[in-house]
Amino acid sequence: MAQAKTNAMRILDTHKIPYEILTYDNKDGKIDGVSVAGKIGREPEEVFKTLVAQGASKNIYVFVIPVAEELDMKKAAKAASEKNMEMVPVKDIQKWTGYIRGGCSPIGMKKHYQTFLDESCQGLQSMVVSAGKIGMQIVISPGQLKEVTKAGITAITK
Repeated sequence: MAQAKTNAMRILDTHKIPYEILTYDNKDGKIDGVSVAGKIGREPEEVFKTLVAQGASKNIYVFVIPVAEELDMKKAAKAASEKNMEMVPVKDIQKWTGYIRGGCSPIGMKKHYQTFLDESCQGLQSMVVSAGKIGMQIVISPGQLKEVTKAGITAITK
C-alpha cells in the first residue's frame, strides 16, 4: 500500500531532492526521538528532532538537534541574534507550524522560519528527520536539508 505523501515529501520532490522514507509503528505511544531511533534501527546521533522556539522579538525559530540531546537556549538565542529564547508551548506548535508534536518536520511548515541545524550533522552521510507525520521519517543528506530549509549550521546543544 502506497503511503500518502506529506507536505515535506512533496517539497523534496519539487526540489528533486532524493530522500528515503522510514516508517515505524506508533501504536505503543512511544514517539520520543530515542524510541523512534530504536524502532527504525538508527543510532540516536543520526536521528534529529525539530524544536520550535520563540525569541524575545516574538519571532519563531526552528532548531534541528539529535534526539538524545537538549537544546541550549543561550546558544539558540545567540545563533538567532536574540536576547533570549523559549520553547513554544506544545499546544501552540500546530498553530505556528501546521504540524503536531511527534510529527513536526523542519521541511514544509506553514511559513518559512529561520532554521538552525546542530553542527553534529556535518559529520554524517545522512540524517533522519520527521516526514511531517507521526510514524514517518525522512532520510536526507545534511547538505540537502540545509539547502531546502535555508538553515544555518551551528552549535546549539548543551
